[in-house]
Amino acid sequence: MTIDEIIECVADLDGVLAVRPGPDDDSPEISWGDAFLYYAPDGAMPKAAQPFATIVTRNYPGDERSRLDRPDTFRVNIAAGKDSFIDSTGHAPREPAPDDDLGVTDAVFAHPVYGSAGWLAVVNPGRRTDAAVRELLRKAHHLARARYERRAGSTTS
Repeated sequence: MTIDEIIECVADLDGVLAVRPGPDDDSPEISWGDAFLYYAPDGAMPKAAQPFATIVTRNYPGDERSRLDRPDTFRVNIAAGKDSFIDSTGHAPREPAPDDDLGVTDAVFAHPVYGSAGWLAVVNPGRRTDAAVRELLRKAHHLARARYERRAGSTTS
C-alpha cells in the first residue's frame, strides 16, 4: 500500500477530511509529507478532535523506534479502539507490550508511543496487512464518527 492508496481507502467513507501539510500552509515543517485523517462531516478542520488515523513519513522526537529515516519508509497509525487493539496484539492497550522490533514492515503492532491509548501501527503496509489495515481504518472511522455524534448530541441537549 502507498500513502495515496491508504487515503483513497477512507476517502469514500462519509465525513472524511484528509489533511496533508506542506510548505504552502502554516503547518510545522516536520509534518510536511504526512497525512492526518479526521472525521469532519462539515469539511472543516476539527478544533477539538484528534485524527482517527495518521501517516507519518519521518521520525518525530521521542518516536524513533520505527526507523522511519530509511528510504521510502512510512508508518500508518490507527486509533482502532480497544477491541481491535486486543484482537491485533493479544493484549489490552495498557498492558505491557512485548519488546518487538517496531521497525519491521508489513506487520500490525502497538503504536510505539500511543499504544497505551489503543493506537495500532504498521510500517509500510503490504500484502500481509493490506486487508487488516483497511478494516482497522473503517473501524477507526466508525469510532470517530460515533464520538462526533455523541459530542454533537451533548451540545444540543
